[in-house]
Amino acid sequence: MRYLRAAGPAAIRRPRPADEAEFVSAARRSRDLHHPWLAAPDDPAAYASYLRRIRRRGHAGYLICDRDSGAVAGYVNISGILMGALRGGYLGYAAFLPYSGTGHASAGIHLVVRHAFDTLGLHRLEANIQPGNEPSRRVARRLGFRLEGYSPDYLFVDGAWRDHERWAITAPASPGAGDDGR
Repeated sequence: MRYLRAAGPAAIRRPRPADEAEFVSAARRSRDLHHPWLAAPDDPAAYASYLRRIRRRGHAGYLICDRDSGAVAGYVNISGILMGALRGGYLGYAAFLPYSGTGHASAGIHLVVRHAFDTLGLHRLEANIQPGNEPSRRVARRLGFRLEGYSPDYLFVDGAWRDHERWAITAPASPGAGDDGR
């Protein structure tokens, strides 16, 4: 398997149609882990829709894989990608059982953040996390995201408008950053 990036226990790659059975099985196995924070695509139609969505302009999707076995350990999405002056997007992520709490998610999300900054040319990523979702908050904090604010009734999740905290990270400064050529 060819990965985009690998480090520690994890590697990242793009999802494929051939991943459907494994992804759907992992999402079903992890329903209780994800509820009420998110609903991963857990049937073939939802997975096909997910693939179409992440292939559209302004979206990107990645699988977090166990580096040794190649098994799907989770996934990461970047949505709302805008270039121009913003060069940013929104990050969403989830681990699948039995990989939750093993470091795979943190390592995989870190790889996606580096890929977004180094390869996609993004400058800012924002993760919107429900206040009670302590595992996601810990991952964001561990990876260097900073808490920037609170958004009441921000996203429609699990049948209701849910409050979210806004966490963000920006690319490290590089030589010439901000230089407009004048």
